[in-house]
Amino acid sequence: MGSLAGKTIFVTGASRGIGKAIALRAAQDGANIVVASKTASPHPRLPGTIYTAAEEIEAAGGKALPLVLDVRHEENVEAAVAQAVEHFGGIDICINNASAIFLAGTTQTPMKRFDLMHQVNVRGTYLTSRACIPHLKKADNPHILNLSPPLNFEERWFAPHLAYSMAKYGMSLCVLGMAGEFRRDGIGVNALWPKTTIATAAIQNLLGGDDMMKSSRKPGIMADAAHAVLTRNASETTGQYFIDEEVLREDGVTDFEGYAVVPGSPLTPDFFL
Repeated sequence: MGSLAGKTIFVTGASRGIGKAIALRAAQDGANIVVASKTASPHPRLPGTIYTAAEEIEAAGGKALPLVLDVRHEENVEAAVAQAVEHFGGIDICINNASAIFLAGTTQTPMKRFDLMHQVNVRGTYLTSRACIPHLKKADNPHILNLSPPLNFEERWFAPHLAYSMAKYGMSLCVLGMAGEFRRDGIGVNALWPKTTIATAAIQNLLGGDDMMKSSRKPGIMADAAHAVLTRNASETTGQYFIDEEVLREDGVTDFEGYAVVPGSPLTPDFFL
């Protein structure tokens, strides 16, 4: 298995959930993590800040740079990337994890929610990648990894929550375009998506509460799958839409019970698969 030791990884939305799990897994190798997220002060309903995440990353063996970042704002993204480069000397990996969700039909979705999802999911992914690319071109084995689904254009994934689906698939379209655009530069651009729901604050607070949490897997499965992708040869691994379990099976993992919140419980399949 490869290592991310000494790699500098710019992670959006890294203060909690899947983003933090990916950062902690990389930290175990001795990676440098840029914890780029909006949460500088404790949230009443959501645990963790960029500073508590940074403390956990340091405790896990990595180096952390916590930066307050709203990916909707170009000047903020460019400044954060510049700070990361100045602090760590470059950027090897960009992980676009920050995402906004609002699951409702067309007439039930306020335009401010539509705008938020497209500004964070699509524009934020495009903007953060764009800012990192000049530095990735200088890196050894550079990767961009978007936490977004395979391009599965079926009516059932659009009709119930069109605005959200458009925003998430926009992240996946960035993979399609950037993989081709930057193939000659050796940058691997890929997507990663979970086979099942993952026990995060979004599941707890927005989608299903305790019952769905019990039928979900822990964020660690996405962290291990991301690690597997990011340690592959970038020039040979690009334009792919990876599923967490499939990635790990390719690496020889056969027992997934340890990833379950409640081992033995039926699992809830995730959206878009």
